[in-house]
Amino acid sequence: MSLSLYDAVVRPFAQILPGVERCLEKGREHCASTGRNVDELVDCRIHPDMLPLHFQIVTLVHMSSVAIAAAREGSFGAPDLTLKFDYTGLQRYARAARDEIEALGAGEVNALSGGRVTFRAGDVTLPFTTEDFFLSFAVPHFYFHVTTAYDVLRMQGVPLGKGDFLGQARTLPAGAAAPKAG
Repeated sequence: MSLSLYDAVVRPFAQILPGVERCLEKGREHCASTGRNVDELVDCRIHPDMLPLHFQIVTLVHMSSVAIAAAREGSFGAPDLTLKFDYTGLQRYARAARDEIEALGAGEVNALSGGRVTFRAGDVTLPFTTEDFFLSFAVPHFYFHVTTAYDVLRMQGVPLGKGDFLGQARTLPAGAAAPKAG
């Protein structure tokens, strides 16, 4: 069995982004049940020298749906730090990323294989193959920022568990035989 770019990149994004939405929704529910203003969560952070929830959501979107679009163009930069969202806006932004990811076809993503993507931010320029861009840069960053967003919400008392983070695993249908190796 070979693993395509679509399988290695888009399918994990499509699995985890609904988990991000679920975590954000649980954050909203927690604030409603405790009488806290949900918009206070936007600027929460784990440590004073870390960036807030807002940055984590903007960046995980940047490393998923924006990264796919950038791979088509061959050029990728830092997240747009001028974006400003309240909590509802962050939820909409995450939802839009999921919608964009879910709309991608395997053929259009796999056609990006073998290309080049150059990351540029300030004085930093990093040339990648498309595969290395995703597998050694965008996807690890995506997971880092998803994890950090989860941790920020958890630290604020939002009742989250691993299942909220992981999303729906891709399992065999009931009664289906496992694929044969080789």
